[in-house]
Amino acid sequence: MLTHYSGCHAAWAGWIYGGTATEKEHPAVPIVMLSARTSIDDKLHGLDFADDYVTKPFHPDELAARIEVQLRKAGTAVSTDAALKLDHLSIYEKDNRIVNEETGDEIILSGKQFHIFAYLLRHMGMIRTKEQIYEAVWNEPYLDGDKTLMVHIRHLREKLELDPANPVVIQTVRGVGYRVKKP
Repeated sequence: MLTHYSGCHAAWAGWIYGGTATEKEHPAVPIVMLSARTSIDDKLHGLDFADDYVTKPFHPDELAARIEVQLRKAGTAVSTDAALKLDHLSIYEKDNRIVNEETGDEIILSGKQFHIFAYLLRHMGMIRTKEQIYEAVWNEPYLDGDKTLMVHIRHLREKLELDPANPVVIQTVRGVGYRVKKP
């Protein structure tokens, strides 16, 4: 909260960017006004120069959505299609796609394989026990001696690794569990 001036005064005067007029210096940057002022006059005055006007209290998801809309309108939307590079793989988690960059081929995983890999990616660099992985993916208690997870990991490695006999993406930590190495 500003003590002597309103947010409208600050943005209009360009204080956001060190004393120069915001619109002139940065015309492509959208302005979303956050204010506790709820009167229609304040909103209309704010919309004279701002691209959107949000009154407090607001839900963070609503603010994020409004910012996304403004960035889309400005043609500068944040790309959510960024790939995670992991050795020879490009992983597009949003699209559930994995591409082998050496061959250019898309790697197709079964549902369980993708859930196992996604779980390991969310815990990248951390060792996860067979019990933790099994219970997170299958949503049921792990039965000691069950080889289901090991079979899925083997098939996953056959698809993801360049040399499944010497895995570098999904590593085994003997006697403990598995991990995906950090890039």
